Amino acid sequence: MTLNIATGQKRQVIDITKQVEAELQSGQGLVNIFVKHTTAAITLADLDPGTDADILDAISAMTPRRKWRHPHDPSHFPDHLWSAILGPSQTVPYNGGQLQLGSWQRLILVELDGPRQRQLELTFVKSN
Repeated sequence: MTLNIATGQKRQVIDITKQVEAELQSGQGLVNIFVKHTTAAITLADLDPGTDADILDAISAMTPRRKWRHPHDPSHFPDHLWSAILGPSQTVPYNGGQLQLGSWQRLILVELDGPRQRQLELTFVKSN
């Protein structure tokens, strides 16, 4: 199933935990959340106040300033790099309509080249 998420900023962290939980099937199993874009990522994080900005600042600080060779806009290459490093998907167990996350874990979409409409594919594997 497809979950559409609208982003509102060039770079932003969006907590998608509740949106994914709203789509969970009954029973228990695994859900894979896959973002269908090369300038966005899916990961898990603690979202205490300010952590979202810390994530974005940290990935930016780890990227050297250089002349990139990306063909249509070299300044846009870091968006692709960060997406590749963070990754396009996460697989999370669920039970009874809830993701089985740790105490501080939240499922997040990391927007790296917004604002955009992002498509997430949710794939379910049910356990017996």
